[in-house]
Amino acid sequence: MGVLTLNGGQGAGDRMGDQSDPQPTVLVVEDFEDNRFMMRRLLEMSGYRVVEAVNGNQAVESAASESPDIILMDLSLPQLDGLAATRRIRSQEGSRKVPIVAVSAHDSADFHAEALAAGCNEYVTKPIDFDQLVQLLDRLTAK
Repeated sequence: MGVLTLNGGQGAGDRMGDQSDPQPTVLVVEDFEDNRFMMRRLLEMSGYRVVEAVNGNQAVESAASESPDIILMDLSLPQLDGLAATRRIRSQEGSRKVPIVAVSAHDSADFHAEALAAGCNEYVTKPIDFDQLVQLLDRLTAK
């Protein structure tokens, strides 16, 4: 596991108080607490509001109740895996068009194809390059 250093500084705090440009909401679906913490920290510093789910069932519920602008979906989850959760989210009326980014340590063509077939828009492999992830989220949310 790589080390991510988050530098404090100007900008993140300034954006948090600015209500004229509402923060896009990211649903982070990840069962490992350390990974959730780091993603939350990075995304909040990049101007996103973060909602968390620790398993596929919570992801489906949160997608319906929170109406996120984008979902980061780990594929290896307890109770309901990320692919099954993605299919269920895609079947919900209000969540059909929400961009879903698959997040996995598996980097094979088969995993990519399965994720896209389940309804994911993009695929990111772990360890995550956070600069590229934020660029991807900015593009998908038109931030």
